[in-house]
Amino acid sequence: MSSLLYRLGKLAYSGKWWVAGLWVLAIAGIVALMAVSSPKLSNEVRIDGTPAQEVIDDLADRLPDASGGQGILAFHTEGGERIDQGDNLAALLDAVDRVYAGEHVIDAREVMAREMAKGPDSPLLQASAAIAQAGASSAGPDAEAPAPLIVDQVPVPGVIVSADGQTALFQFVFDAQTFELPEGTVADTVDAAQDAVASEGIDVLPSSTMIQIPELVGAGEIVGVALAALVLVVTLGSLVAAGLPLVSALSGIAVGIGGAFAISSVVPLHSLTAVLGLMLGLAVGIDYALFIVNRQRRFILDQRLSASEATARAIGTAGSAVFFAGTTVIIALLALTVVQIELLTTMAIIAAGTVIIAVLSALTLLPALLGFVGERICSAKARLNAGSAHDKGFSHRVANAWSGFLVRHRSIAAVGVLVIAAVIAAPMLDMDLGLPSGASYGPGTPQRQSFEVVGDAFGDGYNGPLVVVATSPDDDAIPTTDLAEISTGLAGMDGVTAVSLGGLSEDGATAVFSVVPETGPTSKETEALVTMIRDTAPAFAADHGVDIGVTGFAALAIDVSERLAAVLPLYIAVVVGLSLIVLLLVFRSILVPIKATAGFLLSVAATFGATTAVFQWGWLQPILGMDATAPVLSLLPIIITGVLYGLAMDYEVFLVSSMKEAHAHGARGAEAVTRGFAIASRVVVAAAIIMTSVFAGFVFNAEPMISQVGFALAFGILVDAFLVRMALVPAVMAIFGDAAWWLPRWLDRILPDLDIEGDKLTKRLARD
Repeated sequence: MSSLLYRLGKLAYSGKWWVAGLWVLAIAGIVALMAVSSPKLSNEVRIDGTPAQEVIDDLADRLPDASGGQGILAFHTEGGERIDQGDNLAALLDAVDRVYAGEHVIDAREVMAREMAKGPDSPLLQASAAIAQAGASSAGPDAEAPAPLIVDQVPVPGVIVSADGQTALFQFVFDAQTFELPEGTVADTVDAAQDAVASEGIDVLPSSTMIQIPELVGAGEIVGVALAALVLVVTLGSLVAAGLPLVSALSGIAVGIGGAFAISSVVPLHSLTAVLGLMLGLAVGIDYALFIVNRQRRFILDQRLSASEATARAIGTAGSAVFFAGTTVIIALLALTVVQIELLTTMAIIAAGTVIIAVLSALTLLPALLGFVGERICSAKARLNAGSAHDKGFSHRVANAWSGFLVRHRSIAAVGVLVIAAVIAAPMLDMDLGLPSGASYGPGTPQRQSFEVVGDAFGDGYNGPLVVVATSPDDDAIPTTDLAEISTGLAGMDGVTAVSLGGLSEDGATAVFSVVPETGPTSKETEALVTMIRDTAPAFAADHGVDIGVTGFAALAIDVSERLAAVLPLYIAVVVGLSLIVLLLVFRSILVPIKATAGFLLSVAATFGATTAVFQWGWLQPILGMDATAPVLSLLPIIITGVLYGLAMDYEVFLVSSMKEAHAHGARGAEAVTRGFAIASRVVVAAAIIMTSVFAGFVFNAEPMISQVGFALAFGILVDAFLVRMALVPAVMAIFGDAAWWLPRWLDRILPDLDIEGDKLTKRLARD
């Protein structure tokens, strides 16, 4: 492998114009595709096969008018003014007219008019009358129930007004899920409502379901990349050298993420998928290029090689490590496909594709860029001071002192790291999984404002009403008396604020009830209510001959969390198994793969603990610009497990391969540890700081899913690089001594020699 990569580096360096031209053509082609088909992202978390999703899919067939994406707009006045009187009322009605006039909004007034035209024969009107007579649609006696907006003695469909009259809640349905709507539809709907009430100073607050395309890159992300650039300058000591990893990484991002955006109109792309690819593409793209540029400069400064030969050797040696490090990341990501969840499969393929492009960029575009720079990659001053800087530099003194301390106190250091990691991981035992609601967004965002206004005016439950669907198994019409009793039964459950009939199919065989809980969509009480309704489904079937299904935000969150929690052990087992196999091939050792995998699991546990403490318990939130607690994202554990494994193995490969190289060159026991640590630690630390900077930039993203993943990856890299790889690994390797490299002879004979350190290449070039 190293010889092949050596030739590739030499070819890319000499054929720099051809290589750069091919990359430019690829980027131009993707830009052209994006111009023809603009990117289409969504925040929908859909996992087929869950009970809540099956209810939605079945409802789409039986009652299409009630199965589209839900729109919720809160209209709020300040200063005690009522919204249902005078000019405010006129403006509100104008807003309702404009929204219902939208091409993709189902006009509930027309639906009601059709039912009214049927007169007494309308099943919906009959059912509504029976429910009203039973008193099931009214609020509990201890609640101030919101009232329908009445104009000329006729209720306005979809609009209710708070008890104090200052807030109106307008609920409507699109003719498709929000992510399936044409670009700009949701934004145009919100704009239409805002334009109608602007003259009266009424606030229009869209719910989190009304935000179609989240912001992927903001100020925080830019600052993160800027910090990464600063680390590159400090590490490489040259603006020119520091710029090359950035150009290489950004080119890889343009091809990888640009390609994903280009096909997003055909393949649904979740915003988290795009951001994960962007995070990984930037982080590994910069890191991989840094390893190669650093190795090339060391060849020039230490061995006085020409820039051309140094580039080829850097690709052959450091490039081999990059290739196998990238391979571990790709394997970990593609392993997500074993859980057979479409969202995770798409996420895995896009992220793995981005990493593949990052590796290709580092191995082809980067040597071409080095060809354009030539001998200017190292200044005359750097060449003059090369000997002393390499042998007696500050970074080597610090590395030698630190590794020496760890080696001398190896047992204490190992136990100390384990204790620290265990303390950080402890909150993981209290981790709750869920999906982000409006309360999860940052202060000042429209989603958060809407959540708070609706909660204050109507009750927290109105931010996430449940949808209960009653279906006749034999497709016979459900009697109105049964519908009334079902509604009464739902309203009588603990934790229910209100129940209303939301729709009835033409044949009367499917009824939709809106059930408003007393508590918010992410609360334990609402989760208990969902469970209660599902548990009483057999009783409803026995008494009324109907199948009961529950969906809505809370039900979806429960089902998604349970499904992902169920497959997480399988995924961890697959990752651990692959880890042991890959590292066995890379290091040709029994103990090193076991130690590396144990360290990875330690990093994952600490990451889960810290994420729980910050987002669920609220620790350190003021520092991060947050002020609300929320469950940990359901997708986060399985995503972080895969991504962190791949990135952790990067540092393991780069650090321990240097120790193995020192051992192969005659160093024994602790000496191999300290010598290898001194060689690799500086660039590994720089790479870890770069990755942390890139990931940390996403912590301040307004989208909660992106923020949580950014924090978890940033913290995970900090723990893995500085606590596990920079402290635990040297201590444990010193404890193992030469036994760390033991391999049974029979296994040594059958395992292929991957030679990621490039020893064979170095010996061949020395002979030549």
